[in-house]
Amino acid sequence: MKFFARTACAALLIGASPLAADDHDPAATVEAEAERTARVAQQLWEFAELGYLETQSSGLLQAELANEGFAITGGIAEIPTAFVAEWGEGGPVIAILAEMDALPGINQSGAPTRDPVAGKGAGHACGHNLFGAGSLTAAIAVKRWLEATGTPGRIRLYGTPAEEGGSGKVYMTRAGMFDDVDIAIHWHADDENSAAARTSLANRSAKFRFTGISAHAAGAPERGRSALDGAEAMNMMANMMHEHIPQDARMHYVITSGGNAPNVVPDFAENFYYVRHPDPEGVEEIWERLENAARGAALGTGTKVEWEVIHGNNPLLVNETLARVMHEKLSAVGGVTYTAEERAWAEEIRKSLGDAAKPLESAAEIGAYGKSLGYGSTDVGDVSWATPTVGVRTATWVPGTSAHSWQAVAASGHSIGHKGAQVAAKAMALMAVELYQNPELRAAARAEFDAARGDDYQYRSLLGDRAPPLDYRK
Repeated sequence: MKFFARTACAALLIGASPLAADDHDPAATVEAEAERTARVAQQLWEFAELGYLETQSSGLLQAELANEGFAITGGIAEIPTAFVAEWGEGGPVIAILAEMDALPGINQSGAPTRDPVAGKGAGHACGHNLFGAGSLTAAIAVKRWLEATGTPGRIRLYGTPAEEGGSGKVYMTRAGMFDDVDIAIHWHADDENSAAARTSLANRSAKFRFTGISAHAAGAPERGRSALDGAEAMNMMANMMHEHIPQDARMHYVITSGGNAPNVVPDFAENFYYVRHPDPEGVEEIWERLENAARGAALGTGTKVEWEVIHGNNPLLVNETLARVMHEKLSAVGGVTYTAEERAWAEEIRKSLGDAAKPLESAAEIGAYGKSLGYGSTDVGDVSWATPTVGVRTATWVPGTSAHSWQAVAASGHSIGHKGAQVAAKAMALMAVELYQNPELRAAARAEFDAARGDDYQYRSLLGDRAPPLDYRK
């Protein structure tokens, strides 16, 4: 899909950086841009904006790219904070993905001990501030290489909001934003360095909303019909289901609303559910049972229930042709090494990790190549069914740190995290340059991709035809 016209206003094309002596070496350009990577990552970390609300974060990334001469198209796929930035002409189209959203309900200062920030309702516990900044630097390095060498080709950075439960990339995929992309590249924060071909689980989420009748819980209990009873009855049945779903499936929930006072029968309650399975059909089979549990819970408690699907992701379609080359690039770059000050900071974090702690030296190591099933989910999965896709993970967190933890928030706002983003940027930039120069690699990746999808493949999202849930974090 050719959705780009060179209509960027002149203001977006001024301020491009002059070519430097190292612009023929994208890894050296990334190294020279370390200050930018750290500055942008730290600004995004401070913003800590939730899905579809990343106004400042998206604006910052767009401004940096505009100053480098990229043409910007904002508000794509009916998402105000989604954008595409493009530079170049002709040749292959290589896309680099950039996430930016934070997670609600967890925050942390830059201290290596637990230190929540008063009044701050979110934090970058999955390192998407690093994701956005590292991808930005990689795209700029590739742009400068294309310019310096005169190589035909287009580099695109996709600003992709709301990965955390909002499926921003799914709406972008559904709108055809990746139809003319030759290869897509992504990365993620982690506690280790790896370019292994790791798949993910398909998933779907929804908010199940029960309505009842309020009444005085002591004075007139017979008049009430508790929406909370409906929500809890659903959860009881769902917990029984856990024993009878496939081993690789996952189902989890939170009660997001359950009433305000014990002596008032609540007339509204809400459950927020996720269902995951390696196969989209497996998600849908479990989902049908979950919907029946909600119906039964409402019937048994005299309440009513309706639900809104919030997001749905297909599993990652790994491309081993690309993954093996990415492993070579990551191995050439090397991992993350700590200064004495960083090591002392990391040792403090390590004390809080218990049995999960790993040797700090492992941050400098590159994991072995292989193929495995990952139990997380990502909307990159849908991109991977639209175009051949390859990813990399780097040690942005202290080894042993879990995603979605306060330790991850702390490291994502620390120089350790910034260094990991630099490693990712170098590996992605080198991968992109290889793809521009190696038509045989592109052809082999496409052949593997076409064979994996099959001749009769038709894209179908797990969230149906709903519009982006722009208010799901409000």
